[in-house]
Amino acid sequence: MENVTKQSQVNVLSEAKMQKNVLRDGVTKIIETIFLICALVSVVSVAAIIVFVFYKGLKPFFGSDAYSFWDFISGTRWAPSENTYGIFFMIVASVLSTLGAIIVGVPVGVLTAIFIVQVAPAPLVKIIKPAVELLAGIPSVLYGAFGLGVIVPLIKKISPQVQGQSMLAVMIILMIMVLPTIVSLSESALAAVPKSYQEASYGLGATHMQTIFKVILPAAKSGVLSAAVLGIGRAIGETMAVMMIAGNPTGGLPNSLWSMVRPLTTNIAMEMGYASGRQSEMLFATGVILFIFIMIVNITLIKLTHKKGEKA
Repeated sequence: MENVTKQSQVNVLSEAKMQKNVLRDGVTKIIETIFLICALVSVVSVAAIIVFVFYKGLKPFFGSDAYSFWDFISGTRWAPSENTYGIFFMIVASVLSTLGAIIVGVPVGVLTAIFIVQVAPAPLVKIIKPAVELLAGIPSVLYGAFGLGVIVPLIKKISPQVQGQSMLAVMIILMIMVLPTIVSLSESALAAVPKSYQEASYGLGATHMQTIFKVILPAAKSGVLSAAVLGIGRAIGETMAVMMIAGNPTGGLPNSLWSMVRPLTTNIAMEMGYASGRQSEMLFATGVILFIFIMIVNITLIKLTHKKGEKA
C-alpha cells in the first residue's frame, strides 16, 4: 500500500512537471513569435517603402507619354513649368558636398575620439564628451539656422560671388553634423581594443603616440570605418539644414566651392508639398536615384569595412 502511495505521488509530480514544461514551452513560443513579428515589421516597412518609391518613381519613364530617362539623369536644368527635368547637377552637388564633409569630418572625428579615449584627462573628458553628445541632439533646422546666420555671412565676406549660400557652407554644416556619429562610434571602437595590445606595445619600447597610431587605431579600424559609413549616410540624407544654406539654383553644374548647389534631398523637400502630376512623379524619380546612390555607397563601404576588419 505504501509503495502504491509513493508511486502515485511520483506520477502527480511528473504530471505537474510536464505541465510546467508545456507551459514554459508555450510562453517561449509566444515570445519567439513576438520577436519574429518585430523583426518582420522592419523588413516589411523597408520593402513597402522600396516598392512604393520605385513604383511612383519609375512610372514617368514608361507609357506613351514617357520622359527620357537619359535626359533625366544627364540634364542640368530643372524647370517643371517647361516640362524639363534634369538632375545631373543635383547628383554632382550631393556627391561633392558629401565628399567635402567626409574628407574633413572623418579625420576630425577620429582624432577627437582618440583624444577622449587615450589623451584627455578625466575632468576634460567630462566636458568634451557631453558636448559631442549634445551635438547629436540638436535638430537639423537649428544647424541650418546657425549656418544661415553665422557661416553664410562669413563666407559672403571672402567669396568672389555676391552670395554666401554655397557648396562650401553646405560642406561645413554637414561636417559639423556628422561629427557626433563619427566620434561616438570611433570612441566605442577604440575603447574596445584590449589593454594587452597597449601593454605589449609599451613593453617593446613604443611611445604613447606610436602605440595609438600603430597599434590601437589599426586594431579599431573596422569600427572606425563603420563610423565613416554611418557619417556618409547622415551627410547624404540631410535635408533641412542643407536646404537653408545651399542656394538651390534650378540649373548649372557647380564650378567652385562658392557656387550655389541644389542636392537631391533638398529638391524633393522643396517641391513635394505642392507638386502634382508629372512634377510629383519626377520628384519620386529623384528619390529613386537618391536611394540607388545611397545603397551603392553603403554596400561598397560595408564590404570595404568587412575586408579591413578581417585583415585587422
